[in-house]
Amino acid sequence: MSKIDVIMPQMGESIAEGTLSRWMKKVGDSIKRDEPIFEISTDKVDAEIPSPSAGVLAEILVQEGQTVAVQTVVARIETEAGAAVASGEKPAAPPPHAPVPEKTPAPSSPPPAPLAPAPAAPPAPAARSGYGGLDSPGSPPKSVPANGGAETAEERLRRRSTPVVRKIAAEHNLDISTIPGTGLAGRVTKNDVLGYLEGGAVEVAPVPPAAAPMAAAAQGSSAPAAPASAPTVDPSTGDKVEPWSRIRKLTAEHMVMSRRVSPHVNTIFEVDYTRVAQLRARKKAEYAERGVNLTYLAFIAKAIAEGLRKHPNVNSAVSGESTILRRDINLGIAVALDWGLIVPVVKHADELSLLGIARAINDLGERARTKKLSPDEVQKGTFTITNPGVFGSVIGTPIINQPQAAILCVGTIEKQPAVITVDGSDAIGIRTRGMLSLAFDHRIVDGANADRFMADVKALLQEFPEAAA
Repeated sequence: MSKIDVIMPQMGESIAEGTLSRWMKKVGDSIKRDEPIFEISTDKVDAEIPSPSAGVLAEILVQEGQTVAVQTVVARIETEAGAAVASGEKPAAPPPHAPVPEKTPAPSSPPPAPLAPAPAAPPAPAARSGYGGLDSPGSPPKSVPANGGAETAEERLRRRSTPVVRKIAAEHNLDISTIPGTGLAGRVTKNDVLGYLEGGAVEVAPVPPAAAPMAAAAQGSSAPAAPASAPTVDPSTGDKVEPWSRIRKLTAEHMVMSRRVSPHVNTIFEVDYTRVAQLRARKKAEYAERGVNLTYLAFIAKAIAEGLRKHPNVNSAVSGESTILRRDINLGIAVALDWGLIVPVVKHADELSLLGIARAINDLGERARTKKLSPDEVQKGTFTITNPGVFGSVIGTPIINQPQAAILCVGTIEKQPAVITVDGSDAIGIRTRGMLSLAFDHRIVDGANADRFMADVKALLQEFPEAAA
């Protein structure tokens, strides 16, 4: 009998750590190869991790709720085969980017700095964790070692941060190197930056000497107030206290940050879906034969993709004092789960047919509910659709999914009496109708732009071409 290691997997290129949220097996349980044995939560996605081998779970080294770096050994399986490691790497081979040992003679020209430190002993679990990843190639360090020498592996890892951390820091003129980090090797996470801001310790951009008196006069004698922190409430007798899951914490932080960063404006349109309802009734059986459930949401997503191609400023993002007009149209589709909310992304939605969009929505939704999504499938969204109408909501005013510029809310779709024109005369008829609400970032999307976009979406839905179905 021998033992093999089960590691915390790398669930995406930009993910450096994960939280072990639940063990699905206990010590002594028999395990089949590829059978799920534990769940992890990262800042991108929740997932079930399969066993690398058949055997018996011999040891659990990381407990539920602990956050550890990728490649950390979380358990050991006792197996008669036991020759492989969960990562699939050969234990004797050195890491591809391991630092050169000190005993190696120095070359005539300094070698380039290694891209990542060699895996070391697992660090103590961080109290909080956020987005993991590396700077883009060529990103200069925020600070240089005081001794003028080469950075240590820990210093290089510490100054690395994800795009969302750098974006928040840039918006508030923060130097990441001055913020205490709680991530791997002291890396600054998104939680650290938000906590730093909540504490009111915000660096102000330097004011030129000539402008200093004017700035002082404009500010007055009082310092800006720090953002209010969330109140702590004492539970009463009989109350049940449920600690937030990782996905709930990340959702809460993201929503608070979005409201703080973007000036939200909403515009609401009523849409007549009668034409869509007729096409859906005629095509539903045909789509079902191909394994696809044809929903109203597929028609709406198709119309949105067409509208975003005509109105690129709605398919955009803010970067400092610039607007990024996205080339790709990647639609995030919000999926409500029993344990939270996740937004898988339909990539290149404008290049898909109605059948392709419907199939993608069905597939992503099902795999979101069964925790089978990969991190890449919840990234790079450029516009989000949320559909509370399935629960009966008439309409809502959602919060923008940063760093996007807009989000669409779909209200319930139902038959209603309506005034229609028949042979030039008004009459009361039964129509299938519903509301669409667009929340947009008023920094880069003007009201007229938003309304033109929504008018085009409405027109396409009300006159949806037969050939497109």
